Amino acid sequence: MPLTVDKGLGNTIAADTNLSFIDGTNGVLEYVGYDIDSLARNATFEETTWLLWNGRLPNTHELAAFAKELQSEYAVDARMLDVVRAIPRTAAPMDALRTLVSALAHFDLEADEQTPAANKRKSLRLLAKTATLVALFDRYRKGKSFVAPDATLSLAGNFLWMLTGARATPSMERALDVCLVLHADHGLNASTFAARVTIATQSDMYSAATTAVGTLKGPLHGGANQEVMEMLLEIGDLSKVDAYIASKLARKERIMGFGHRVYKAYDPRATYLKTFAKQVAADTGNLPLYEMTRRIEEIVLAQPNIIEKGIFPNVDFYSATTYYSLGLDLDLFTCMFAASRMAGWTGHCIEQLAANKLVRPHAEYTGPHGLSYLPIGQRPDGETSSTCPSVKTAMSVLV
Repeated sequence: MPLTVDKGLGNTIAADTNLSFIDGTNGVLEYVGYDIDSLARNATFEETTWLLWNGRLPNTHELAAFAKELQSEYAVDARMLDVVRAIPRTAAPMDALRTLVSALAHFDLEADEQTPAANKRKSLRLLAKTATLVALFDRYRKGKSFVAPDATLSLAGNFLWMLTGARATPSMERALDVCLVLHADHGLNASTFAARVTIATQSDMYSAATTAVGTLKGPLHGGANQEVMEMLLEIGDLSKVDAYIASKLARKERIMGFGHRVYKAYDPRATYLKTFAKQVAADTGNLPLYEMTRRIEEIVLAQPNIIEKGIFPNVDFYSATTYYSLGLDLDLFTCMFAASRMAGWTGHCIEQLAANKLVRPHAEYTGPHGLSYLPIGQRPDGETSSTCPSVKTAMSVLV
């Protein structure tokens, strides 16, 4: 088969999946055949995870049993609390989460067991404990005592309980739950692909999850909703929106929360969230922030040819105000993305192992050929290999 170069793999099909389907041209996202809007409006995160892992919606008994299993895994081994305390309080939460997800493997006797049943149990533990780890680190870095998990609450409700030490209102719990549903899976995105590459080597679920967290940390993948919120706080007031956005547009700078690598239509995850975010903002006294987002959307979408170019608000644009209204610090936004996407990451790992093949793409070599080796005493001073122009700089730093 002839090889072709496809940088970024945007035109390459690298895996088969039954988990999610994306039609970016028409703005469609489905989990196992169910459109994301109907799931966000009607399903819980637990129900959505069951769907992703089992290929169908659960019945009442199955959902209750699954929720109970998940709740039983909220708590972490007591030794994990020492790991949390060993991380500098100044660490970025995503850096801390990367370390803590990896550390979970040390306290799981099944960490290296590769049976389908064991992998499903580890997936459950990873899903249950990721949100717990985020809450634990946030309280630790703020000098607050840890809050024990409540095994009677949903994953969203328990996270807010462990984060704040207060019971979330039903509307706040539902708001976080909706965000978790919307972020649970999204095709073969960078972090999901990274997880599948790792598990394809027959490594363990914790290594694959750690790979995914590290990939999500990159600003070209995760963190967009944090940037949206930073923009809104920088603007500060509805009366300043028009001038701020006009200045951005005049300088041809990107407006955070608009456009998507996949979607050339309105992000289907944002359709319901836009409406839901307004209610959450109103309930928590943050309606002015929501009104700022609506005004920004109006201005951007009124620009010439912007709709033809397929630039619309994405899920990050409205999840930002939702997370902020729930009281989350800005640097926790990507961590919540990870807590949700853990459902998709682990589901893809299980799917990969069911028909596994080592992922081993080719690279297009662009270096020289046929160079003659010179003894070190005969090499010119101050020169480095033409293929590694940064070697000299790196060596000078090391010296």
